[in-house]
Amino acid sequence: MSREAILAKVRAGLGVTRNGNGAGDAERRAAARQYIAERERHLVPERALKSRPQLLEQFTALLMGQSATVHTLEGPDQVPAAVARYLVENNLPARARMGVDPWLAALPWDAVGGLTVLRGRAEANDEVGISRAKAGVSETGTLMLVSGASNPVTLAFVPETHIIIVAEDDIGGSLEDGFDLIRERLGERVMPRTLNLISGPSRTADIGGRIVIGAHGPRRLAVLIVKNAKDV
Repeated sequence: MSREAILAKVRAGLGVTRNGNGAGDAERRAAARQYIAERERHLVPERALKSRPQLLEQFTALLMGQSATVHTLEGPDQVPAAVARYLVENNLPARARMGVDPWLAALPWDAVGGLTVLRGRAEANDEVGISRAKAGVSETGTLMLVSGASNPVTLAFVPETHIIIVAEDDIGGSLEDGFDLIRERLGERVMPRTLNLISGPSRTADIGGRIVIGAHGPRRLAVLIVKNAKDV
């Protein structure tokens, strides 16, 4: 049966016309618009409704439980030094790649001697990528990264080490809180081509039930939670 034949049966069952001008079509469209506008929440688990300090503690614990390294910084100016320190502690080259995110670009990278920061999408020889998350989700210990030139998707998959910076104020309780924040930042009816949800280093147990780290992306994930950080 062709696609059009299947859709014709569906329309007949609903009593609607193909051009949307049949009886009741206006009411159906109005109901759909109202449903979308209201964004009614589904059941939110109790773990996403904790106090603010508890949510931040839970966010950190869940990420660390998935083998991520997490540090909390008192302000944005501490980010470059924290990145450099992490690279030294893990015996990694003092060279990292990031996009053209204006918030990241405004940080004092030049103040850290010996650290080279390149701009643009990841290349095959890049060992360290730096991205900024638009939101964090305490419920699952998840970071939400939007695609685009500011934070290219390749930075989250090509380098074996991924450093993600997230503002403390951008960490919410539930996944729905994260989506609300992204809509607020990007605007209504504007979403990136992809939205990547990251909760730890890449891992899989598809082969023989054995956990393999770095199967589809970075082997190491470092998360820098930044206090007193304003978006730009």
